[in-house]
Amino acid sequence: MAALALSNSAHAKTILIFGDSLSAGYGIARNDSWGNLLQTSLQKTHPLYEVVNASISGETTSGGVRRIGKALNEHHPAVVILELGANDALRGTPLSETEKNLNGIILQAKKANAKVLLLGIQIPPNYGLDYTKRFSALYPKLAKKHKVSLVSFMLKDIPPEQFQADNLHPNAVAQPQILKNVLPNLTPLLIAK
Repeated sequence: MAALALSNSAHAKTILIFGDSLSAGYGIARNDSWGNLLQTSLQKTHPLYEVVNASISGETTSGGVRRIGKALNEHHPAVVILELGANDALRGTPLSETEKNLNGIILQAKKANAKVLLLGIQIPPNYGLDYTKRFSALYPKLAKKHKVSLVSFMLKDIPPEQFQADNLHPNAVAQPQILKNVLPNLTPLLIAK
């Protein structure tokens, strides 16, 4: 509660990226990750902001809901970029649980006066058409429910050759495209000066 009493200026400088390996820069140099590219881009356009990447490879929504409170208290973000759910799908987590956990993370971020940008994920069709469609629909559903900004698919327009050998993680060449997908929805959440 004491953290919430801080002045708005203390909150207005941090963008917290809260995700999994897709945001942690798995398999590539840290400097090449889209989160690091975001910091470089914002230094030119929105120099008040510092990007803190609290993403962890292998993270699930259940892990995220357990640690979001600590991250919010530590960083007091103005904006939370939430990118979780892919590992839930890979593990066959029931969609109701993934939805409940994402819901909880969004609610905690909003309670801490942070704006939320939700990054949508899509999964390969080999998980079954029904599950794949319901999983993809989860992100717009949550964005609408909580009135938060949404990037419908963070990996949009990344060709197959720009993925690592596992066919799951984008390589370094793909990172600018991820940033390009994120920026149009992030920029309206930032204060101009």
